[in-house]
Amino acid sequence: MWPSDANVGRNDNMVAINSTIKIDLLGQCFSESMGPKQWSGTGGQVDFFRGANISKGGQGFVTMPSTAKKGTVSRIVPALKSGAVVTTNKNDVDKVVTEYGIAQMRGQNARQRALGLIRISHPDFRDELKKAAQAMNVI
Repeated sequence: MWPSDANVGRNDNMVAINSTIKIDLLGQCFSESMGPKQWSGTGGQVDFFRGANISKGGQGFVTMPSTAKKGTVSRIVPALKSGAVVTTNKNDVDKVVTEYGIAQMRGQNARQRALGLIRISHPDFRDELKKAAQAMNVI
């Protein structure tokens, strides 16, 4: 049985580090499926992120490479793909890390989230993500 977020949060300076398959411009993590195709289970991702958020001095990090399929696909996407499962919602995500830096999510509005994620996306996809964010009225 996984520890509850309350138990995890009792530890001061808790650091949660998890990976995700994709993340949308609002900060929702898709860690279990690729569209409707199941890839893995939930595990304790949500409990550890929530626990880190309530821990005195805690931090949570979502880590991922910015691309997949040999650089041909961005793992930061504009929006949820039909059938995809949101593992960790935007309100539980603290920081997102790619090889291009760290984006602060916690306490940020939709515009700040989108701009932060675009900044740490692969340079080949930044213009496309910016246009999508503009079309969504996020930026």
